[in-house]
Amino acid sequence: MSIRPDTPLLDTVPTPHELRKLKPEQLRQLADELRAEMISAVGTTGGHLGSGLGVVELTTAIHYVFDTPNDRLVWDVGHQAYPHKILTGRRDRIRTLRQGGGLSGFTKRTESEYDPFGAAHSSTSISAALGFAIANKLNDKPGKGIAVIGDGSMSAGMAYEAMNNARDAGNRLVVILNDNDMSIAPPVGGLSAYLARIVSSREFLSVREVLKKLARALPGPLHKAAKKTDEFARGMAMGGTLFEELGFYYVGPIDGHNLEQLIPVLENVRDAAEGPCLIHVVTQKGKGYGPAEASADKYHGVQKFDVVSGVQAKAPPGPPSYQNVFGETLAKLAETDKRIVAITAAMPSGTGVDKFAKSHPDRAFDVGIAEQHAVTFAAGLAAQGMRPFCAIYSTFLQRAYDQVVHDVAIQNLPVRFAIDRAGLVGADGCTHAGSFDVTYLSTLPNFVVMAPSDEAELVHMTYTAAEHDSGPIAVRYPRGNGTGVALPTVPQKLEIGKGRIVRTGKKVAIISLGTRLEEAMRAADALEAKGLSTTVADLRFAKPLDTDLIRKLLIDHEVAVTVEENSIGGFGAHVLTMASDEGLIDAGLKLRTLRLPDVFQDHDKPELQYKEAGLDADAIVETVLKALRVNSVGVVEVRA
Repeated sequence: MSIRPDTPLLDTVPTPHELRKLKPEQLRQLADELRAEMISAVGTTGGHLGSGLGVVELTTAIHYVFDTPNDRLVWDVGHQAYPHKILTGRRDRIRTLRQGGGLSGFTKRTESEYDPFGAAHSSTSISAALGFAIANKLNDKPGKGIAVIGDGSMSAGMAYEAMNNARDAGNRLVVILNDNDMSIAPPVGGLSAYLARIVSSREFLSVREVLKKLARALPGPLHKAAKKTDEFARGMAMGGTLFEELGFYYVGPIDGHNLEQLIPVLENVRDAAEGPCLIHVVTQKGKGYGPAEASADKYHGVQKFDVVSGVQAKAPPGPPSYQNVFGETLAKLAETDKRIVAITAAMPSGTGVDKFAKSHPDRAFDVGIAEQHAVTFAAGLAAQGMRPFCAIYSTFLQRAYDQVVHDVAIQNLPVRFAIDRAGLVGADGCTHAGSFDVTYLSTLPNFVVMAPSDEAELVHMTYTAAEHDSGPIAVRYPRGNGTGVALPTVPQKLEIGKGRIVRTGKKVAIISLGTRLEEAMRAADALEAKGLSTTVADLRFAKPLDTDLIRKLLIDHEVAVTVEENSIGGFGAHVLTMASDEGLIDAGLKLRTLRLPDVFQDHDKPELQYKEAGLDADAIVETVLKALRVNSVGVVEVRA
């Protein structure tokens, strides 16, 4: 491929088809340009930085060697896929990352043929790649399934379940283990890189297969001894015994930033006739950008930043975040209650458990990406008299729903669930939105489900959960900062299933659950301006319902509207069921429910997402006026 010396290589390779026309010696320059482009783009938009910088060379090598998109490339989680997006026809939109109407921060099937599988939760890539591989095998079609999975994602059992099922895929399945954090292998050096190239070659695989056949012909004890010797030698030299036991041919570890090592190893694996292969590459988060190399944790996910200095844009000072309020409150409660323990599934800072761990390190447990284990572990602790708080994002708790039902609810064990990222989450989009937890928890017998309207209420609810020993209890709260109310110095134990009136009126009742209370109050102001006297209630509990309060509100007001940051089937559905059971619907009650729409909403700013969802003050007012058949200027409409 002839290129003018002054032309950036990245400008000449809009897709992997053009990339594969380059000479191997040109790939170093391309990778350097790709890294610079990614740094510039994320500096403009914010997003995940460190993980993507760590796989620049690996991304380049995969697309250079394999026949993507015919070979189906699945990135685990997907937050490291920004370089992949740049190389697969999306460079012109890369500065729209995570913006409304722009590129997703994760892989997305509707975005590109090079994204064969949407991913944003961890540890799913091997299962999906195996599905592609087996489908091609069954249909006698070419094409491999390639999974790129980080070492952190290997802490989830699902990854091993997939590998245990991988033998049937044969050489159509390739797993690339991107080791960028945990020390699960010897340091990378020249010897291990040389061995990786040799053992991935067709010649070595052929010789090894011959030796296997010879060993099978030996008497039983000698055959077993030969097999053990082979496994032991490879395990000692290369750390692959575990993966080989699962049916994989292990290659590595190799330097994930050295293209001269990566290219021949990937080519050998591509052409291998053996079964599924696992390539172990070692990379560095933030590679090639000094600030990110020096502080990988702070540069994993970033705000907009200055590329030269690395200084991130700071949000103006404001109220504390809900996650920090929870963590600090729990840490304080644990000072006098030795039974309190905190559990998180690989998200200590995201859930506030890091605050708890600083003062109570022996009672804080990060179990890795293992939500199922986290829930049952908490159930065991509760059964033994402890007071466990299982702090998990709403969208991640979905992965452990059977354990919530079977190990907690059925046994009525007092596990406390602190559910972060409830409701819509902005730039991370539908894969991380906590849209369903009120629905999937409130259907369960024995459960108590709470939702604070502000950070002060979260303090009270955390204390209430700590003191609740009669069964499972959950408190769900959103991502981001609170409203700025003063935090109580002494928390109150709330009466289970009792809400509160925060504003009294006569004609309209707005019944709010959670942090839409501010919008409910704004709606009440607008309705009052139209002459419609409005009551606002903060229900606090989705389960059990405050039936006395709800009944009074429904009977005493002409129209009632429930408001929640949750899907259909949640709080509003339970209020409707109660009203139906008690015959209030038959009495001519005008009851409307506002909730998240029955769609997966794309990423955008949270306030715009809620406006689109019809959960802002304007939507509440419009719903009330339609129920009363009053137009926008306050005139009663008469039907013809």
